[in-house]
Amino acid sequence: MGSRRKARECALQMLFAADLGGAAVRPDDLVRSYWDELGEPEMDEGAREFATRLAVGALAHLEELDERIRSRAEHWRISRMAVVDRNILRMAVYEFLHEQTPRTVAINESLEIARRFSTYEATQFINGILDAIKRDLDRERPQEDAVRHPEEEEPGPEGAEGAEGDGGDQQAEGESKVASSQ
Repeated sequence: MGSRRKARECALQMLFAADLGGAAVRPDDLVRSYWDELGEPEMDEGAREFATRLAVGALAHLEELDERIRSRAEHWRISRMAVVDRNILRMAVYEFLHEQTPRTVAINESLEIARRFSTYEATQFINGILDAIKRDLDRERPQEDAVRHPEEEEPGPEGAEGAEGDGGDQQAEGESKVASSQ
């Protein structure tokens, strides 16, 4: 596993802890306690900085991220999503908006993390929402300054399960309809 994926997993763990801790959790304290108690001691400094930037950045932009997610998660309230799933979405959308990572790479990495920490159905749901947000952003502001990190591969033609627009909206809608009928 590459150091940037491991960094994303660490960021997800910090976001998960912040989500469970609520408004009482201060980002500085969260980051410090995470790296002191749970963090990966063998992780290189660049990966640690990336993980911290993703977690702190997502927390700082929570309203903006949740609004983007809400706009594409039909029939779903953010608070009703599984904690892991909503934080994978937040982290990816933060990366779309505030990092130079190619959006398809951010989707692919998010899906790999979802496969590890969530369910198959959630992975499809996450893919549909991220694909729809990516397409919205591609129309609003094409990503011209994206920089692929050497250890991250951009998905090929088979893509990241819809990362290039092969019906991700249909998956998100299908998931929403199934969930709302339960």
